Amino acid sequence: MSKYKQKTLETDQDVAEFIEGVDSLKKREDAYKLLEIFEESTGYQAKMWGQSIIGFGSYHYKYASGHKGDAPLVGFSPRKAKISLYFASGDSDRAELLSRLGKHTSGKACVYINKVEDINIEVLKEIISQSIIFLQKLYPSEN
Repeated sequence: MSKYKQKTLETDQDVAEFIEGVDSLKKREDAYKLLEIFEESTGYQAKMWGQSIIGFGSYHYKYASGHKGDAPLVGFSPRKAKISLYFASGDSDRAELLSRLGKHTSGKACVYINKVEDINIEVLKEIISQSIIFLQKLYPSEN
């Protein structure tokens, strides 16, 4: 049995209250734009995950190591330096979509943007949809 305790869990924190607490007015405005885009694209209501991630939908994962937990299908976080966008890692279609996104940098699961105006919203919607499809195939619901 894994002794790892998952830190980023869904909370009851109010999403709008969290966004209102973001220092930068520009980041708050971008967070509300992203909130609308993600809710419209996913069909899921936004939920807070941990202290600072706004997530949409959820899935249950289990790794070969036995480690398992729950995570949002997609999400974002208006952080001080950049806005973090969270998508599935390991999706082979992601690179092509990111090449059309606009100004960003990326890590394993995160894509970082400075502001919403820097990116193509239609491509963002494609990435959101593709990420959800990929995760739902990789971790089918046991219901």
